[in-house]
Amino acid sequence: MTNFATTRILLLWFSLLLLYVSNAHVMAQWPVGRSTKFFDFKVQTKRVSKLCKSKDIVTINGKFPGPVVYAQEGDAVTVKVTNESPFNMTIHWHGVRQILSCWYDGPSYITQCPIQSGQSFTHKFTLVKQKGTFFWHAHVSWLRATVYGALIVYPRTGVPYPFKHPFQEHIIILGIITDFMTTKVRNLTPHFNKYNGTLLYTELGKYLLAGEYWLKDVVQLDHTTIASGGSPPPPDAFTINGHPGPNYNCSNNDVYTINVTPGKTYLLRLIHAGLNTESFFAIANHKLTIVEADAEYTKPFTTDRVMLGPGQTMNVLVTADQPRGRYSMAMGPYMSATGVQFQNISSIAYFQYTGAVLNSLSVTTKLPSFNDNLVVQTIMDGLKSLTSVNLSKQIDANLFATVGLNVQKCHSKTPRQNCQGPNNGVMAASMNNISFVKPKISVLEAYYKKINGTFTEDFPEVPLQFYDFVNGAPNNIPNNTQSLNGTRTIVLEYGTRVQLIFQDTGTVSTENHPIHLHGYSFYVVGYGNGNYDEKTAKFNLVDPPYMNTIGVPVGGWAAIRFVADNPGVWFMHCHLDIHQSWGLGTVIIVKNGKGDPETLPHPPTDLPRC
Repeated sequence: MTNFATTRILLLWFSLLLLYVSNAHVMAQWPVGRSTKFFDFKVQTKRVSKLCKSKDIVTINGKFPGPVVYAQEGDAVTVKVTNESPFNMTIHWHGVRQILSCWYDGPSYITQCPIQSGQSFTHKFTLVKQKGTFFWHAHVSWLRATVYGALIVYPRTGVPYPFKHPFQEHIIILGIITDFMTTKVRNLTPHFNKYNGTLLYTELGKYLLAGEYWLKDVVQLDHTTIASGGSPPPPDAFTINGHPGPNYNCSNNDVYTINVTPGKTYLLRLIHAGLNTESFFAIANHKLTIVEADAEYTKPFTTDRVMLGPGQTMNVLVTADQPRGRYSMAMGPYMSATGVQFQNISSIAYFQYTGAVLNSLSVTTKLPSFNDNLVVQTIMDGLKSLTSVNLSKQIDANLFATVGLNVQKCHSKTPRQNCQGPNNGVMAASMNNISFVKPKISVLEAYYKKINGTFTEDFPEVPLQFYDFVNGAPNNIPNNTQSLNGTRTIVLEYGTRVQLIFQDTGTVSTENHPIHLHGYSFYVVGYGNGNYDEKTAKFNLVDPPYMNTIGVPVGGWAAIRFVADNPGVWFMHCHLDIHQSWGLGTVIIVKNGKGDPETLPHPPTDLPRC
């Protein structure tokens, strides 16, 4: 009888324990990966020299660029970030969906407070159903100008690429300060140890990286630009693999060269991690076949050149099928706005065939004109998902967001120093005419702990007023070009099927805006010129590209769709850093669903405090 009673008590206790685990918010767990990759990031300053001058920059592990993170689909990744610099720091894993790991997404004051000097924070996330080319970068101030690196996620063991395996792979990062590379970095490709299944890499070539370079300190540049109320200066140079190339001062011998074998095909992993400039990229006399965009396979599309905005990635195949020689690789600006200063000198590197005459003249690359919108549209037209998709025709939330620039009235007592925008105003940017203001603590922490006064849940689902967004506006210069300020958020129930229309505006100037959504990829079901009209808009619901950063066309619109099935607080913003600083963004809060698989776990114990 005693044993029976004891058994009943144990069963009752076990049932209560199960009930507690299934309902307690703090017991939700992160997805478990097939294996775990460990990395150690130390934020450090380093003195570098470029364009005849030296300066200190912020790096990871003293490397320029930062270390490449290699993993496989399904892996768990653990990265300990220790801040040994005097600056606040956060790290964002761009394109990683962070399933149930929103705490580790990284944007400052959105999902975490910055890691202060002398502190550390360990990121933990799993690469759930993701593979391809990603990258990581700082997400505080403008420090991602130097703090960045590639994140390469290979398919599971035994799963091939959906195209012929390339002879070599190369990483090309556009739009970063990569101004110091004293050694040739190995290009690596994976194979697996048959004895223990670990991921190994063999040397197959060299890295190829490109970037923007400022002689000024970028943190100070951020502060002075915002304080001036005006626009930032353009970069002093673009670079490819840390080398500006012969078009810039003191750089005749500062040119990067990659040697290729005739007849071989190469996979180039293009990553644009620049600050404020979108970029064209081309190789003289060579075709580029796009096979992946934003870490999702696409139908092969062959073109002479590509354009990437900051935050976008693209994999292209290039065959060395030309006569032996030296061919220029060029990176140059795409500037769709009017009245904006920009760097119009291209960075040059060499795509050199083995057996070519050394130091021979190179075949020059012809990039599109800096404002060639047709080329950009043609490239976007060519992006299609590799296979057909099954998109639901039902929409639960139909959102509409204008994106564009504003000019606020000057309220400074020193207008010459602080009101250098058009008509002696202060530059701003907005979605639905609301400039996003980052709070003093993270939105995620305030939401999770129910801290009042940090944000509101009243971001408008449609513009406050409809008008001719592109060609005219009720607040045209020099009348009222102001926006409202606030930390307003969009709140969605778990599982909401969302359609979101982005509409460019011409209040100050129309412009192509690369809009990035954290925590999600989305189908780009449509885009076009002019004002969006649901009666005439053409949608692709068969094989739309699946992306995480979409360039909203200059003077046009783009439509995306996704299912809100990842609970947390997700930043949605323009990836031109100056526009983000001016307020072009908002936050989407996705509520928990039912049970642990749909519930955001508790915050990590080492979450940085403000």
